[in-house]
Amino acid sequence: MTTRIRNLGIIAHVDAGKTTLTERVLFYAGRIHRIGDVDAGNTQTDSNPLEKQKGITITAAAVRCAWREHALNLIDTPGHADFNIEVERSLRVLDGAVVLLDGVAGVEPQTEKVWRQADRYGVPRVLFVNKLDRVGASFARCLDDVRARLGGTPVVVGLPFGEETSELGLLDVVRMRAIRWDDADGSRVVEGPIEAPHRAAAERARGDLVLACAELEPRLLEAFVEDGDVPTAELVRALRRGTLEGRLVPALGGSAFKNRGVQPLLDAVVDYLPAPAVTGGPLVAFCFKVAFDRFGQLTFVRVYEGQLQKGGRVSVSGSSRSLRIGRLVRVFADSVEEVDALDAGEIGAIVGGELRTGQTLSDLDAPVALDGLTVPEPVVRLALEPVGREDRDRLGGALKRALAEDPSLSVHSDDETGQILLAGIGQLHLEVVVARLRLEHGVSVRVGRPKVAYRETVARVATHELKYKKQTGGPGQYAHVVLQVGPAAEGAGLVFEDRTKGGVLRAEHVSGVHKGVRQAMTEGVLGYPVTDVEVVLLDGSQHSNDSSEMAFQVASSIAFRDACVAAGPTLLEPIMRLEVLVPGELVGAVLGDLGARRADVLATRTRGTTHALEVAAPLAELFGYADRLSTLTHGRGQHAMTFARYAKAPAAVAARVVA
Repeated sequence: MTTRIRNLGIIAHVDAGKTTLTERVLFYAGRIHRIGDVDAGNTQTDSNPLEKQKGITITAAAVRCAWREHALNLIDTPGHADFNIEVERSLRVLDGAVVLLDGVAGVEPQTEKVWRQADRYGVPRVLFVNKLDRVGASFARCLDDVRARLGGTPVVVGLPFGEETSELGLLDVVRMRAIRWDDADGSRVVEGPIEAPHRAAAERARGDLVLACAELEPRLLEAFVEDGDVPTAELVRALRRGTLEGRLVPALGGSAFKNRGVQPLLDAVVDYLPAPAVTGGPLVAFCFKVAFDRFGQLTFVRVYEGQLQKGGRVSVSGSSRSLRIGRLVRVFADSVEEVDALDAGEIGAIVGGELRTGQTLSDLDAPVALDGLTVPEPVVRLALEPVGREDRDRLGGALKRALAEDPSLSVHSDDETGQILLAGIGQLHLEVVVARLRLEHGVSVRVGRPKVAYRETVARVATHELKYKKQTGGPGQYAHVVLQVGPAAEGAGLVFEDRTKGGVLRAEHVSGVHKGVRQAMTEGVLGYPVTDVEVVLLDGSQHSNDSSEMAFQVASSIAFRDACVAAGPTLLEPIMRLEVLVPGELVGAVLGDLGARRADVLATRTRGTTHALEVAAPLAELFGYADRLSTLTHGRGQHAMTFARYAKAPAAVAARVVA
């Protein structure tokens, strides 16, 4: 029954305790029999060697367990901003989410980001304030943070007591009972009446809860006024409605590491988060993730309608071919369980095939295509160079798999510099990709900053005359040209003009001059392609036997370079246009950093509490800017960068580059 399924993710800022909480969920649900530890590297969902090494979640991991006769499909998502694509694609297919807060830190930068993502997909949420045993933790302050910074409407369903101590307990204000744990691993839940010291706080919290729900169900307020209380079942029903409509966020707290508060959270997941919405009909399934492991390619799918059957043939969006489904599995972290079918509302994976993230699988007679993923634009780039010949041979295939797994990556070869450029969301993101190339594919690469694609032009007008003569055993070569070279308008490239008169040069010889100039422009005088120059063919002469198009091409190439030397070769650097979004109170620090990067602020705009800065800055000064902006704004700043134009580089910069 789909009413007994909950597809949910745990989303939060890095180090809020998502993996630790997931481990406890699996333990109390009876799915595992020993609690693993993140620091020891033996948790179920951080099974990747890099995750164990770095102590963070890098890829979203799916697990399955049961609670109160409900099947829970749970995805533990990364908290680091560099791996936000994992959160994006998880929220794309999940029905609900548990938002985790650090009880000391409150709402952190990545919390804001994942909250907005959940808003965009309309995902109902339950809020769990974690680490309340730590000194400085405050459940009330965290809820105030959610209201002020996220615009959320948290309502307390589980009020913690004993904060900042190991004797942490919870007041269930829906059923008005006290919950304690009297063993080290948190398995024994002891329920009892709410004692006098906590009674007033519990009653206030219940009153606030009833008032919040009464806005949805007015009869609750009438019952509360007339009888002094409301039936628990009606309160739960109203609270569930408010959660599903996105108007309320049930909130409770505890400490996952100290094994406190997890069972009430699981109850809240079952009571308040949605079951899959299934209307019946032919197959519709969405491919939301591709991974490669010892089983080959695994394509994770969410089935929305119908049934995905092993051996069945389906339509694939964006493809002219159909696909026969080979093996189907349910995934538990890094292990799989074979199944014959996945029903509507379920999440599983297809083994093998060449499916891509974002494709829709549907009935052959009723093909459909669901909306794809919103993929963040890669903003940080590095250059890759294979160490040896075998590495070069294997690199292409390894990068192809990396791109299939992670849509937020991009790879391209720079024709001018010859570099392989890998682009991603942040420095850590790219570090992990490079490490996986080595660990999983045996490909060793050197990593460097990408080269800047500089250009050059000329500062003034100069004229050069050249006679090219070459005598061999056969026909000789002769070409005579007089070229004038000078600056052209920005963005003009090459402006070529033939001012010779009286037919002194045949048309094919003029064509040879044009080709020779273009050839010489590819290398320039300083070693970079030449642009924005005006070249005028003033005069020349030809020989009846020894002149040819090739001879004029060679002569004009030499004459052009010599003329450029006389005209003052000038280095041009690429200028990028940036739009930087930054919280108002941090504008000063961001502007100071941009000034140090030789940036010009073109315009500023205010968007609520956010300032939008329109900036022009040299590309050479922007390597590493994404990470620097993240540091300056505590992860709250954003930027987008596009090429604007080429501009003359300052003398000191030009001297350094040419040297």
